[in-house]
Amino acid sequence: MSKHFVINGTTIIPGQEVTLRLPVASLPSGNRIYIKGHIYRSLNPGPVMLALGGVHGDEINGIEIVRRAVEEEYFKNLQQGSVIAIPLLNIYGFINYSRDVPDGKDVNRSFPGSLDGSLAARVAFIVTKKILPLADFIIDFHTGGRNHYNYPQARFTKGDKASEELARLFGAPYILSNAPISHSLRKVAHEALKPLVVFEGGENQRYDGFSIEHGLKGLKRVMAAKGMIAEELAPARKVTVMRRSLWMRAPWSGMFRCHKPAGQRIVEGEPLGSINDPFGTERIRIYAPRNGHILGHTNAPVVNQGDALFHIGY
Repeated sequence: MSKHFVINGTTIIPGQEVTLRLPVASLPSGNRIYIKGHIYRSLNPGPVMLALGGVHGDEINGIEIVRRAVEEEYFKNLQQGSVIAIPLLNIYGFINYSRDVPDGKDVNRSFPGSLDGSLAARVAFIVTKKILPLADFIIDFHTGGRNHYNYPQARFTKGDKASEELARLFGAPYILSNAPISHSLRKVAHEALKPLVVFEGGENQRYDGFSIEHGLKGLKRVMAAKGMIAEELAPARKVTVMRRSLWMRAPWSGMFRCHKPAGQRIVEGEPLGSINDPFGTERIRIYAPRNGHILGHTNAPVVNQGDALFHIGY
């Protein structure tokens, strides 16, 4: 850890706690939009953690986890190291109840970003150039998408041993190894040799207390294991590691009923749900394609052919 942090012209020395506002752009009304970040620095050198929420503006649980950690003073009185906490990155998506910015671009498909690019690219650029170089490791908090519920899980980049270790320290019920998406924050962090774990829990636009609590506990476990806080925390009681996953998609359009939700172990051939036509004359049953665990399921009552129904890990 360097002796001084310099972020957007502001120097933060060891022992300081500072809240910064990083300018992004403005609304059509002329109102300026800023990314607010909280920086906490111990007097003692140690690792630097970036805790990030709201890369997708409608993923409320991720925002709430980092917000609550700030409110409940998780990062005050650090024993060593520093924390950069950004509860809400994508202000534009948050205002518009959307995962994306107003031009339809996804911030998490816009890294490393550019000051001359789209609005999403500008937000990504701020993280890549001003924040990421200071961090030693990152925890990026997300939820499932529209109508899709994710059981609490930590995802890490396949083959990245440091990120896998971080995911195990976090201790979510499920840990999943997969390849990072092109132009995502995880991809950029991997290329910069900075371990990153993506926590997924719940679905967008809905509070899920179960997922929020798992996110907060995981955050504390990591900090305790890194010696950043004095609190001693026992490892998670049960963690299931999965190296592969598959998506089950609707073979037919109709009204979907889920019989077995996320968080359940499944056996090949058992019924998971059914799709009915709205007239009461036809039904298709959905069966487990293999043994594994349900990582996520759709809550949509009406589905089209090809829509994702279940995310299965094994």
